[in-house]
Amino acid sequence: MKGYLIDEDIPLTSLAKKLSTSASPPKPKDNEVIVDVYSAALNFFDVLQVAGKYQIKKPFPYVPGTEIAGVVAKDSPIPEGCDLKPGDRVFGAANGSYAEQVCADFLQLMPVPTGMSMDEASSLFITYPTSYAALVFRANVQEGETVLVHAGAGGVGLAAIQIAKALGAHVIATAGSEEKLKVCKEVGGADEVINYRDDKWPQKVKEMTGGNGVDVVYDPVGLLIPSLKCAAWNSRLVVVGFAAGNIEKVPANLVLLKNCSITGVFWGAYSKNEVDKIPECWNALLEMFEQKRIKPTVFSRVYKGLEELPQGLMDLSERKTWGKAVVRIREDTAK
Repeated sequence: MKGYLIDEDIPLTSLAKKLSTSASPPKPKDNEVIVDVYSAALNFFDVLQVAGKYQIKKPFPYVPGTEIAGVVAKDSPIPEGCDLKPGDRVFGAANGSYAEQVCADFLQLMPVPTGMSMDEASSLFITYPTSYAALVFRANVQEGETVLVHAGAGGVGLAAIQIAKALGAHVIATAGSEEKLKVCKEVGGADEVINYRDDKWPQKVKEMTGGNGVDVVYDPVGLLIPSLKCAAWNSRLVVVGFAAGNIEKVPANLVLLKNCSITGVFWGAYSKNEVDKIPECWNALLEMFEQKRIKPTVFSRVYKGLEELPQGLMDLSERKTWGKAVVRIREDTAK
């Protein structure tokens, strides 16, 4: 079986040398099914993990990757209580997704929505619930409010723009280039956009809101401090991640003066701490997908085969992608 078997921390430029044609076939546990992987989404934490810089260290050797879409293998065992069967099209999470087959906890898999491709489905499992939880569970976005989405052309950013619009909000999105600003508007549907490389962007955002400031800030980058300058009274700022690489030390006096709240979102921990929120989140998202109020946003170049995975991760790390970058491991002939 082909798969990227990592046995030491390596730079991305060396990842191509790690393509193994003899990775061990997956051995499912009692709660797992075997999935033939068709598409796997790329995440920034994969870049950090293979370089040994991620906060969670996996024991060597391991195959990186988490998000998948594929088909339950014909020879897969079916655990007790599992409604899946061989041949079912599924998406979800599985350790070691950069391979031809994976073992996946059946509770971490969902049916691919009707009419959705494997490439699109592979991009859903982390990105969309993270953004939904941030905007609904943590920020409680209301119709008519203004939401500022940072890094709007990224995977979670585009999801956040779409979800905020579906909730009836006015969305201002930031990005670092004209091309990505265009993506925010044309792909995401942002109402207004601004380049965060412009030092005066907080002032300009405030001008866009008639001097009132924004009600909600969605921040996967690390831009809380400048965002406080254009945050409204009683605003809510959600910490989603630190893509810029720095963890900010926020001056508490600004939080006091704006009467605002700063909250975090860690979707991965809901399965331990608020299990009931998971079906609530997915029921709402799947309804939005069915009603075409939101749609998957896959980067225009789909990386073909595991041989192109290193290039995909390099492009992701160098911010050359938008939306969700995907590697296609098998061709999807039954869309």
